Amino acid sequence: MAGTEQFDFTLAYYSGDRVTGELALVMRNAGRTQVKPLRQAAPTGLDPLLRPILVGVRGEQVVLMDPRDKRIWRADEFPADTFPAHIYPEPGGQRDWLMNDGDKDSGNDPVNCGDHGSSVTVLDKTPDGEARFVKTLCVGRGHHQAAFIAPDAAHPQVPRRVVISNLQDGTLSVINNQPGDADYLEVIATVDLADERHESVPADGGANRAFPHGLVYSPVSGKLYCLNNGYGSIAVIDPQTLVIEDRLDFKGHSNLIGSPDGRYLIGRGADRKSDPEHVIAKLSIMDVTDHRVVDSQDFPDIYFSKYFFNVEGSKLYFTTGVSGSETQQRHLRSDAVLIFDLSRLPRIALLRELRLGGSAGTLDFLAPQGVTERVFASSTTTGQVVVIDGRTDEIVDRIAVNSGNRHSRLWRVSPLP
Repeated sequence: MAGTEQFDFTLAYYSGDRVTGELALVMRNAGRTQVKPLRQAAPTGLDPLLRPILVGVRGEQVVLMDPRDKRIWRADEFPADTFPAHIYPEPGGQRDWLMNDGDKDSGNDPVNCGDHGSSVTVLDKTPDGEARFVKTLCVGRGHHQAAFIAPDAAHPQVPRRVVISNLQDGTLSVINNQPGDADYLEVIATVDLADERHESVPADGGANRAFPHGLVYSPVSGKLYCLNNGYGSIAVIDPQTLVIEDRLDFKGHSNLIGSPDGRYLIGRGADRKSDPEHVIAKLSIMDVTDHRVVDSQDFPDIYFSKYFFNVEGSKLYFTTGVSGSETQQRHLRSDAVLIFDLSRLPRIALLRELRLGGSAGTLDFLAPQGVTERVFASSTTTGQVVVIDGRTDEIVDRIAVNSGNRHSRLWRVSPLP
C-alpha cells in the first residue's frame, strides 16, 4: 500500500455509541503518523438537550457551547456525553448553522423554543479560527435540512435567504439572511407543504404528512426544490414569492442533492419491498431546465447513507449503511464507498466502489492547491481512518484510531496560528 507521507494533515475523529463518545487527533507530519486521544471527562449526566454541544477542536482542546446561555469555551477535557451537532457551513466559509432536531418524541426544543418547535443556532468563525455565537432561532419541529439562497448574475432579484425544512411539521422556515435589513436573521415566513391531492389539509394549518427531506436551491433555474417523502414528490418553489409553482412526481427517493453546477437534481432512494432478499439502492437525475428525469440506475445490495462532493465538484461520494430486514442486511455491502464521475452528467457514471472493511462514518478532503489529493473516510466499526488517493480513487493507507464503535465522524482541523 503506497504511503501518504508527502501530505501533512490533522484530523479530528469522533467515535461514539450515540450516547457517549470520545475524540482523537490523527496527525501526519513529515511522514510520521501519530494518533493522540484527547483527554476525556466523565459524562455530565445532564438531559440530552442540556449537554454541551461540540463546536470544534483547537489544538488539543475541544470547543464547546452551552445550549442554554450559548457560552462558548475551550476545554482541556471532552465530556463523554457531549452532543456532536449536525452543522451546515454557509457558502463563503465564515458561518456555521447548527441544527437542533429537538426532543426525540415531540420534535420540540424546550430549552430554546418551549413547545413551539426546535431550533437552529448561528455561529460565526472569527479570523483567528474561534467561534462566536450570533443567534438561536426557533423554527418548526425537526429533523432539519438547510438550503442557502443568494442572488447572482443570472438571478439578481433573488433574495438572500436561508430555508430550513421541518420534517415533523411538513413546513419550511424562511430566514432573512440579508445583513442590514430590519428583520435580518429572523424567521420571516413559513411555507406549508401540505398537498390536498394526498391528504385532507388541516384547516388550522397543523402538521401534515409531507415529511420534507431534501432541500436544494438551483442557481440555474432560480428555484427552490423540496423533496416531500410523504407524498413522493418535489415541490418547486419561487424564492421571491414563496409560492409552490409545481409539484413533480418523484417516488422512491428519500433525499435530494443538487449537483455542484446547479443544473441537476440527484435523487437518492432505496427499494426494500420488491425483493425480500435484497435492498436495492436507486439514483435518479432530474434536469432543472425542463424537470425531466434523464437517467436512473439501481444498485442491488447497497443502501446509500451520506454523500459528499470533492473540492472541484467533479466527483460525488456515497457512503453506505444498513437498512431492511435481517435477510436483506446479510447481503448488504455496508462498508462501501461509491465514487461517481460528475463530468458524465446527466448520465450516472460509477467510477469505483471501495470497501473500507467496516461501516463508514463521514468523509473529508485534502486539496492544498484546489485539487483533491486525499480523501479521508472514518471506518466506524473498525475504528480506522481510511486514506484514499483523490486522483486514482485507490486506498493508500489505513490508520488505526480505536477498536471501533457504532457511530463516527471525521473532519480536518487547521493548525493553530
